[in-house]
Amino acid sequence: MSKNNNDIICVGEALIDFIGDELATNLTQTKSFSKYVGGSPTNVAKNMAQLGFNSTLIATLGADSLGDFITQQLNVANLNLQYLAYKKELKTSLILVARSMGTPEFLPYRQADKYIEPDQIPIALLKDSKIFHTTCFALSKNPAQNTILQKAKEAFENDCQLSIDLNYAQKIWEEVDVLPVLKTFCQYHPMVKLSNDDAFRIFHQNLSNQQIFDYFHQLGAAIICLTKGKEGAYLSQKEQKVIFQVAPIVANVVDVTGAGDAFWSGFLAGYLKKQSLKDSLKMANNLVAKKIQHIGGLPKTLKIDDLLE
Repeated sequence: MSKNNNDIICVGEALIDFIGDELATNLTQTKSFSKYVGGSPTNVAKNMAQLGFNSTLIATLGADSLGDFITQQLNVANLNLQYLAYKKELKTSLILVARSMGTPEFLPYRQADKYIEPDQIPIALLKDSKIFHTTCFALSKNPAQNTILQKAKEAFENDCQLSIDLNYAQKIWEEVDVLPVLKTFCQYHPMVKLSNDDAFRIFHQNLSNQQIFDYFHQLGAAIICLTKGKEGAYLSQKEQKVIFQVAPIVANVVDVTGAGDAFWSGFLAGYLKKQSLKDSLKMANNLVAKKIQHIGGLPKTLKIDDLLE
């Protein structure tokens, strides 16, 4: 294979999101659900493929009807799926999600997604890829955690840019301390995305933007993007001036599930298109604005040219 034939590898959870059919503040108030393919790395992989990039998903499913549903949906998404694994003894993971205008309540039921093995991520694929992307969710359990950290090191050693969404939730990590894992990952100079809510959950206190940037830069992060909802997004590159991007104004918000994945997909698209960091943030905002006006994934007619306007 020629160098960098694959644009992005997305490693982590592929699962079913059962999303509430009506707006509700929590799952107690949710009366009915609809079924969607979910998982943050899966969303990013699908988004990137729809935007015209060569996108590879690495995940593990149960050998069951929900795993079949995910595979059928992904087969039409123009993804490289040759590294998906299926476990007969495990059930496909799923999450119940309340439909909300803010950060939604969710309840995870996890089995197969945790079982990502090293042989699913061959060194030849790492050598042939531009971006290796994962999430805090994917790093929360072994064997996936050990696999991802091992392969992150190999990706870094083969000039593949690392990326991570720090979508931390204590109910996912339970009693395990997230910070040592993030320290290990960040030594490979990733691009880091986190929200204000993520930062509060990670540090258990409100920190200033600069304190968050300083912490992750000291660990080794190359770029840190901090999203703050309606307050916009801030991006820090070490020893450079912080970049601010105003939040998009959207009148008809119908579904914010996956909004963070859409934002980061837009940014990564800008990065791969060699746009400036400022313009990459604009592309991120353009994509999230279009996503939150649409239930489920991105609008099917959306193309990358729509983000470059």
